Amino acid sequence: MTSDVEYYVIVPHRGPAAGLARRTPAESGPVDETLGRDLTWQPDSAIVEWEYGDLGTELVRISEQEAENLTQALRSRLRRT
Repeated sequence: MTSDVEYYVIVPHRGPAAGLARRTPAESGPVDETLGRDLTWQPDSAIVEWEYGDLGTELVRISEQEAENLTQALRSRLRRT
């Protein structure tokens, strides 16, 4: 079963990936969130800002599995620090 959730890596114009964003469909309209430092999803306007060219970074769409892999890697990294 495929998810309708869209995932994006937030990539600054210089440097490595800076974050993870997702858009989830809802009856009232899409819900946009970014993954916070505490690894929970928080409401955010990054996707809308990117669509309007106001973000100053690039968003690259990735699969749900890629998003899960990145989240797990972050979790592991945070446990070591």
